[in-house]
Amino acid sequence: MSEPVFRPMTEADVEAVLNIEFAAFSHPWTRGIFLDCVKSGYECWMMFLGDQQVGHGVLSAAGDESHLLNLTVKPESQCNGLGGKLLAHLIEQGRQRGAETTFLEVRESNQPAIRLYERFGFNEIGRRRGYYPAVGGREDALVMAYSLID
Repeated sequence: MSEPVFRPMTEADVEAVLNIEFAAFSHPWTRGIFLDCVKSGYECWMMFLGDQQVGHGVLSAAGDESHLLNLTVKPESQCNGLGGKLLAHLIEQGRQRGAETTFLEVRESNQPAIRLYERFGFNEIGRRRGYYPAVGGREDALVMAYSLID
């Protein structure tokens, strides 16, 4: 497999991003959320293999903290290391903006994502009860943190 290429997301990319978002999640982000993130100057990135978009991610950074808001890999491209490469790219963007810690929330049922974050070095630091909408109710989020200081 060739190495992925990253480029910043623009407003014009949101439709393509939504195609992957809706394929990957039962409760995907909306067009408005992505547009707000792009317009707000968040780190919004797309990941490509050749000319095919295979993922996207969003990270906010302010002061000495960054927050991973979205990390999505196209379902048919999952389980081959692309999530880790996208995560590393987003973390580096936070580091370049002065972040010392990155935080995230993840559905407690999303075991593949939790394993990815743990392998990368994230640690669970808390739980948000009923944070995510879920089929038939709400689902808890695990709060995880990763130190960017060596």
